[in-house]
Amino acid sequence: MPVWKLAAAFVAVTILLVGCGRDDPEAALQTAVESLQDSIENKDTSQLMALVHKEFSANRELDRDWVQRTAALMFLRHRNVGVIALNSRSWIDPTYSDKGYSEAQVALTGAEGWLPQRLGHYDVRLEWWLTDGDWKLARLDWE
Repeated sequence: MPVWKLAAAFVAVTILLVGCGRDDPEAALQTAVESLQDSIENKDTSQLMALVHKEFSANRELDRDWVQRTAALMFLRHRNVGVIALNSRSWIDPTYSDKGYSEAQVALTGAEGWLPQRLGHYDVRLEWWLTDGDWKLARLDWE
């Protein structure tokens, strides 16, 4: 095999590996969404609060403290907490690459045993801000 072909193959493989090593913002956003769901289902308040931006706002009136109080109450009240996300999708803002969005139909369940005792169904829209390389939940709206 001629040296130039070997060199070209080496360069091609190197470019592919460098491309694979780059962070994909959309994949990182999806990971943040999954971490949010996991933190709720695992009743992990510290993981949940690590995902919430310091300037968080829900329905334009509730703040970060509300998240902590609501989570603590739900986690104390129910032994099992479930999050079922239907028709979910996430994307990066095409104009501002440091903003991402997620939309989903979500069912929240709470139970003492296997069968849910409480069920709430919501259409949610989440706005994520990229802060120091991590996606943080900044806005939450639901119907």
